[in-house]
Amino acid sequence: MHIFYTPDLSSDHFTLNEEESRHCSKVLRLGVGDVVYLIDGRGGLYDAEINAIHKKHVELKVVRRQTEFGKRNHYLHIAIAPTKNIDRLEWFLEKATEIGIDEITPLICDRSERKIIKEERLDKVITSAVKQSLTAYHPQLNQAISFSELMKQELVGERLIAHCMEDDAKQFISTVVSKHQSYLILIGPEGDFSPAELSTALHNGFKPVTLGNTRLRTETAALAACFEVNYINR
Repeated sequence: MHIFYTPDLSSDHFTLNEEESRHCSKVLRLGVGDVVYLIDGRGGLYDAEINAIHKKHVELKVVRRQTEFGKRNHYLHIAIAPTKNIDRLEWFLEKATEIGIDEITPLICDRSERKIIKEERLDKVITSAVKQSLTAYHPQLNQAISFSELMKQELVGERLIAHCMEDDAKQFISTVVSKHQSYLILIGPEGDFSPAELSTALHNGFKPVTLGNTRLRTETAALAACFEVNYINR
């Protein structure tokens, strides 16, 4: 199954860009009459037939379309502090996309060791995972934002913060959320959230949660939260 990500698809006729066209004709060695699959990142999955192959572009015609392909019954937004080793954040984005996530916000915290990221590169990691996992919905990657700025936004849905500090109020995600809702989960940096950040989050309606008895890396904690929410809504 050969899949191409085509967010600008708007009609039954489509031309792959130069890079995708080269991959289609030179790497995959597909020819006129072959059928490929297109995903638009908004729930659309399309069967498309190759109509013509030119030196720098490949022309396609949509022959079958499905809408809301793989639509999930909940909305998951994870705000995660970028890891010092960017490869770990990329790993999380890849795996979370495969499991199921709708929105990711890089969160700059008091103890963040990395405060600058390249969203374009991270978005390419997500796109690659979308194609690999046949996910018709492309997760939204937001620009990095500070913890304090996030707290100023109008936040909707169930709000959770996972932290490592001693706190008798912490519960497992499964005990504090309802099914089929919108969720925002905060995951802190390697040094955890600061006490001031935790206090601010609780003041803004976030519920403290635990992800288990062991200390998890940032990207592992985020993926564990992603898995648990999807499992609850399975």
